[in-house]
Amino acid sequence: MEVIRKKTRSKRQLLLLAAVCFWCLEPGSCFGQSQDSEFTFLLPAGRSECFFQAGIKNGSMEVEYQVIAGAGMDVDFAVISPQGVQLVLESRRSDGVHVVDPTEEGDYEICFDNSFSRFSEKMVFFEIIIDGQVGDVGGDEEWAGLEEPAGNLLEYKLEDIRESMDSLYRRLERSRQMQTVLRAFEARDRNLLEDNLWRVSFWSCASVLVMLCVALTQVQYSLHSPQTV
Repeated sequence: MEVIRKKTRSKRQLLLLAAVCFWCLEPGSCFGQSQDSEFTFLLPAGRSECFFQAGIKNGSMEVEYQVIAGAGMDVDFAVISPQGVQLVLESRRSDGVHVVDPTEEGDYEICFDNSFSRFSEKMVFFEIIIDGQVGDVGGDEEWAGLEEPAGNLLEYKLEDIRESMDSLYRRLERSRQMQTVLRAFEARDRNLLEDNLWRVSFWSCASVLVMLCVALTQVQYSLHSPQTV
């Protein structure tokens, strides 16, 4: 009889744990929709582009950008608050990281300017990370819907499961952001290497042609020059 009770209790524990995991795997059920964003775009020569990001009150916003392709690898960068105050202004930079803390409610304007370049377009990658956002790792109202069963069927309480999953979500999200930034670095380095390879190949071919021309000129001059005894 005791063995049957233990088997029944074990099955109920597994079913409850599976239900919690299945509920958390549904989009937007366990973790709220993240406002973090990343974008790669082409900035034409002589133009500027601005993007808008909604901010929350008493939160923080981190903006990181990199120029990954284009002659000079530099742009002008600015961040403007919802009240029209210029918070950040940089000129002719290839990358940068800026944090706005605390933020206010409203739309922040993030601008990239390539008007100083007449011919060269730039490829720019930027990422925006919002901290303290509503629904960042799920609200208490979603978890309140899952009541702990009577009799303490699980060895770990539901609160422990929630903390573990929230911590795992934050770490995975941070890992994804770091991988995105590393991919941007890799793309910029690859573009630089390809550009340098083209320059080295071009000037190497030019040097070989000049050497051949000089050699042919010397041979022709030697053949047609009068010989002296």
